[in-house]
Amino acid sequence: MRFILLDNEDIWIAKKENQIDFLFEHSAESSDTSSQVKLAQDLYAVECASLPTAATQKINLRQLFECCGDGAFQLAGRARQLLHWRATHQFCGVCGQPTRRHASELAMVCEACDICYYPRINPVVISLIHRQNEILLLRRADPEFSHFWSLAAGFVEAGESLEEAAHREIKEETGVKVCNLRNAGSQQWPFPNNLMIGFFAEYATGEPRPDGVEISEVRWFDRETLPRIPSQASIARKMIDHFFSTGS
Repeated sequence: MRFILLDNEDIWIAKKENQIDFLFEHSAESSDTSSQVKLAQDLYAVECASLPTAATQKINLRQLFECCGDGAFQLAGRARQLLHWRATHQFCGVCGQPTRRHASELAMVCEACDICYYPRINPVVISLIHRQNEILLLRRADPEFSHFWSLAAGFVEAGESLEEAAHREIKEETGVKVCNLRNAGSQQWPFPNNLMIGFFAEYATGEPRPDGVEISEVRWFDRETLPRIPSQASIARKMIDHFFSTGS
């Protein structure tokens, strides 16, 4: 059996000559089957706070993408989401009794209430707004994210379609209205359990302005004036790169 070892949003890796390996054969934590989450045949995820072996180190999941590619990021992201779900569903939200693993499904079960808790997924819409050869980028007020510019994004609210959520978030965060939404793909984002759904949107009307709460700046940029933008691990970066490489 092989194991992916994570410590919250960090993953343990081992460097072997010029290669990086994030799949381990065994660790002290892997002997405790109650803490394991099965990802595939003979592949499990385990939470591991302590150093597995002397030759290992921790990196965050975004760094894993940069050194091992999208496939590794997707696999480790699934591991992160399932471990987070397991850690936050050890007890029933109705009666408070301990939950147990479902015998055949990926679920935690409260026998007292006969309720199954499945992995939580939070849908988030993210939109690239374009006007001729320019895109509208925003900078967030939160100091954790204020060092780069990105796209308008937000959680889908109860009762909304994805398109309705995109229009609402764009208006709230940038002050503009858009038209002709086009799907731009999707991506899991394991921080901790989001599903990003992308849209390309044509600018229609309105003067860009930040909301003054979550957003500090909103500006138009062309290819030559791009500021610092998200890493290549994110769907935001993939959408920006696609727009400037295709013009649409």
